[in-house]
Amino acid sequence: MLVTRILAVRHGETAWNRATRIQGHTDIDLNAHGRWQAEQLAQALSDQDIAACYASDLSRAHATAQAVADRHGLPVQTHAGLRERCFGAFEGRTWTELEAAHPVETLAWRKREPDFAPPGGESLRQLQERVVHAVSELAAQHPGEQVLMVAHGGVLDILYRAATRLELQAPRSWELTNTAINRLLWSPEGLSLVGWADTAHLQTLPPEETLDESTT
Repeated sequence: MLVTRILAVRHGETAWNRATRIQGHTDIDLNAHGRWQAEQLAQALSDQDIAACYASDLSRAHATAQAVADRHGLPVQTHAGLRERCFGAFEGRTWTELEAAHPVETLAWRKREPDFAPPGGESLRQLQERVVHAVSELAAQHPGEQVLMVAHGGVLDILYRAATRLELQAPRSWELTNTAINRLLWSPEGLSLVGWADTAHLQTLPPEETLDESTT
């Protein structure tokens, strides 16, 4: 049976990442550091055989995937199923702000209650169903090939759990670094983990200006 190799990547940094604001479906562009991360990623994957480049339809994921796709002469194909979890009314707020204004809801969030959803947002269970379905749909089109999928922290968290058979409420002990390279295998039986959080391409020092820009 032929499997599909997946390079699963979280988008590059945004100003809201740096300011610890919850993004969700809010469409925030990469900042200068995020663009540098995307270029480092593209360089690291330049010698890889990639059959297709997929991304969430949010601009931070699309721009990250575009840097890789340009090296391979491929288009970026977007899929809304790869979007970050929708946090509804909580988007744009920091965790500190939410704890002060919504203590009951933030406790449910902290405890990772699978069916808790922020006002107007998605629950973890809904996110899991959406992400696993989207990734399976895309991976099934590429048996024996390798594909890039650029998404978001919440999406990568779900993929790690699916590949390692961890329940939604299990505490997270793995990293979700911007533009880290995560390697998975997909078959009709599901996902399996090959490697996680490869950040070797981010070890060189970035241009100073990408670290000093405003986060407002």
